[in-house]
Amino acid sequence: MRQPRLASLIERRLLVNYRIVPDAVGPLLPQPLRPHLVHGHAVAGICLLRLGHLRPAWAPAASGLRSENAAHRIAVEWDGPDGVQTGVYIPRRDSASRLNAWAGGRLFPGAHGRADFHVHETPGRIHVALATRDGDTRVAVTAEPAGELHGSRLFADLAEASRFFRSGAKGFSPADGDRLDGIELHTGTWHMEACRIHSAQSSYFDDPERFPPGTATLDSALIMRDVPAHWRSLPDTTPGLSTTPVG
Repeated sequence: MRQPRLASLIERRLLVNYRIVPDAVGPLLPQPLRPHLVHGHAVAGICLLRLGHLRPAWAPAASGLRSENAAHRIAVEWDGPDGVQTGVYIPRRDSASRLNAWAGGRLFPGAHGRADFHVHETPGRIHVALATRDGDTRVAVTAEPAGELHGSRLFADLAEASRFFRSGAKGFSPADGDRLDGIELHTGTWHMEACRIHSAQSSYFDDPERFPPGTATLDSALIMRDVPAHWRSLPDTTPGLSTTPVG
């Protein structure tokens, strides 16, 4: 089924980033995806996303929905017809929205689980916690905006980090069989700010069976706020990863 192009306002997109030993990430990726390395590290993390006015692109903004969402992501690359392409693999998506959970994988790409969110947010401080309904995943992050990016071993500065994440606009999620659901973020406005992390816990990245001690290290956080965005589905993809946008 042809899936509609979606429009939204990214009210808040908090990216909490981990640097990962590449050998720990490889087994988590379907072929032909491989880790996108930065200074010898794989890059993974959590996207804590509040969307407003989410709707088909032809519909008025007032008809759109608002929801809290989370995605666990791994930066990836693969060989395309025009050379190496980059994006993210998303092994898990969760949403507070019952509609998003129903529609994910049906009306738009990427199956979503249900999660309960607790959010307290001011201009100077962000706290987002979630627990998935299936009991598998818990996340709690507290951060504050900062003028510069400090302490990261992945990125030399905010500009380098911003370029990296802008290049990863294509996201792929597991679907039926060896198929991947794909979606691509489009925005004419791209502005990221650095964050200082006060605390961050993730049962996904803290799991010693998935990431043995020392293989996953909290690195940095970035935030986007009030950014208009469109989301386009990518064609049903097999491991060949055709990525021509549709819609």
